[in-house]
Amino acid sequence: MDIDQILDRIYVLPEASKASLKKHITEVSHPKYFCLMEADKIIPHIYFIRKGIVRAYASTAENDITFWFGSEGETAISMKSYVEDKPGYESIELLEDCDLYVLETESLRKLFNEDIHIANWGRKFAERELVKTEELIISRQFKTSLERYKDLMTYKPDLLKRVQLGHIASYLGITQVSLSRIRAEIK
Repeated sequence: MDIDQILDRIYVLPEASKASLKKHITEVSHPKYFCLMEADKIIPHIYFIRKGIVRAYASTAENDITFWFGSEGETAISMKSYVEDKPGYESIELLEDCDLYVLETESLRKLFNEDIHIANWGRKFAERELVKTEELIISRQFKTSLERYKDLMTYKPDLLKRVQLGHIASYLGITQVSLSRIRAEIK
């Protein structure tokens, strides 16, 4: 997915504003398993996924708990770093070789002050991230692991083909054995 498509999914900007924003966006590529963001560090960038899949996770003494997957067209961001300039909670790892677009947060903040259209784009971006977080919390609180798995099948079926089952089980909050039971039950 190219950067124009990604930016437009968030909020359609006038061409001059989009051109101004794109001047601050660069492309990078990183290999599978690259750690894009580390927990407890301030992340001064926003990443837009052109190609590939990433996962956000938090580490405990026993294991890593995956709580989000991102793929083509989505954004990988530490909202705590973006909003408050404070260390984030999550680590983000690439699950495939990835091509990404990167935007420095400080450059974006300057653009907010210079262009109302970009400021509105930033507001829509933050609103979308808030809604995604709200949906994640509600899903975790009110849906069973079977319902969450069915949601993955419906809304993100490509993840089930591209992400290892251990990460999917972690995302669902269950063991791989329980995930195998769910998959057998659905077949």
